[in-house]
Amino acid sequence: MIEPILLSIRIAAIATLFSGVIGTVLAYSLNKKDSFIKDFLEVLIILPMILPPSVTGYLLLILIGKRGPVGAFLLENFDYSIVFTWIAAVLAAAIVSLPLMYQNAKAAFQGVDEDYIKIARTLGASERRIFFTITLPLAKAGLISGIVLTFARSAGEFGATLMVAGNIPGKTQTIPTAIYFANQRGDNATANILVGIMVAFSFVLIFTLNRWTKKREDRL
Repeated sequence: MIEPILLSIRIAAIATLFSGVIGTVLAYSLNKKDSFIKDFLEVLIILPMILPPSVTGYLLLILIGKRGPVGAFLLENFDYSIVFTWIAAVLAAAIVSLPLMYQNAKAAFQGVDEDYIKIARTLGASERRIFFTITLPLAKAGLISGIVLTFARSAGEFGATLMVAGNIPGKTQTIPTAIYFANQRGDNATANILVGIMVAFSFVLIFTLNRWTKKREDRL
């Protein structure tokens, strides 16, 4: 029973790393733009949050499957298949959780007071320095919230993961897939324990985030 828990944590951590970096970069890059291309890209980024996870998983399977453009390339050139590996589970979790990170990062950057940035520019600060010394610190709370929610969403991902990674014990079996198949075979004891762990973990994570956010607001 411990293997799905440890694997879920590892997959969620790696997926959060990717979604955190990509979501933050995209949110910052698109924040100041207003064009058709920006709107189009935002729809693509947010789409996995709207689509059923099974649809996202199916589209990902088309991309990385043995006959897909990415899957076929890897198979022909490196004799490697991503499907039904933990890497596929990471990709699924990262894609499904990216919209959460992007939306939180976007709101965080939009909440930064432009006056501070304008003053820094008049003093000759470079855009790089402005980002790391002004924008990033002021947006920190929103970015941390995005990272926490992204981690929780990644750990709970099921539909897309099942499509591309399956349910191989010790290899791709995460907590959500373990719960589903335990219930299917009538092993309610295992399912109940895993459900309890998942609910408790998610509750503590969100509760801690809310308390931290409230304390931070009280200090400001």
